[in-house]
Amino acid sequence: MSPETSTASHGLDYEALLARCTFPPAGAPLTCAVSGGPDSLALMVLAVRSGCVVTAVHVDHGLRPGSAAEAEVVAEAARELGAGFRAEQVRLSPGPNLEARARAARRAVLPDDAATGHTMDDQAETVLVNLLRGSGVDGLAAMREGARHPLLGLRRSEARAVCADMGLEPVSDPSNADPRFVRNRVRHELLPLCCAIAGRDLVPVLARQAMVLAAEADLLDSLAGSVDPTSARSLAEAPAILARRAVRRWLRAGGPHPPDLAAVDRVLAVARGEAIATEVPPGVRVSRRAGRLSAGSVRTASPVMSRGDGTA
Repeated sequence: MSPETSTASHGLDYEALLARCTFPPAGAPLTCAVSGGPDSLALMVLAVRSGCVVTAVHVDHGLRPGSAAEAEVVAEAARELGAGFRAEQVRLSPGPNLEARARAARRAVLPDDAATGHTMDDQAETVLVNLLRGSGVDGLAAMREGARHPLLGLRRSEARAVCADMGLEPVSDPSNADPRFVRNRVRHELLPLCCAIAGRDLVPVLARQAMVLAAEADLLDSLAGSVDPTSARSLAEAPAILARRAVRRWLRAGGPHPPDLAAVDRVLAVARGEAIATEVPPGVRVSRRAGRLSAGSVRTASPVMSRGDGTA
């Protein structure tokens, strides 16, 4: 299949599919994370059809025998579609938190604005996974629509249909059926059970709820931007929900995850003068002096954050 024929009209209505995607404007460069699975291959196909200048990046984690050969599947598909290609290798050892470590390793070798092939089904699963973890509004808002997640308006079945229509044979990842991973149990057990209880397909419902909560989270972030998280007076004068959000954003700076509610409330207790200092994960000590809060390493007690606009 040549680049010319690869973008010709096939059996699917690609114009209708693209209308529900959020790709950048035609001509814009776009890096696509492509594992070789059906969703990421569909991402590459639709990105090319949208007119973006696409570079597919395959990341081999080295966790399965023969995983390096999967890069060639992606490379061949990229050649057929007229997209660029790059292969990256990272090395992970089996053990706890494998999914989280794999995500971190991928992020390290991908540009910050790389697009992924997450679909509406992934969005619904993310909402449930974050609910099980006790996440707040931000977690339940899940992934945000835009250039980084351009397929959130499509179903997983539609991504598979794109691959079939284009004659692409996706890579099968056996880890997607491994019940040791929470997401797999949510996908294969919890979400189907919820749909059966509700008597309807809950994927669009959960995706819409995530979109609503994302808008509300953005509004709260905007309002919390006026609160100085290092000023005891500013925190005291702000509504509790905005004070918590300002502190959470401040402490999250430089880390992948926000602190939990208990840690944030301990910091607010320091701001109110109810405690001299407190420690919050991962290894940060927050203290107050002359009405100002500072945060530093527990080990060195040297300041690592200071004022001013809600960030480090």
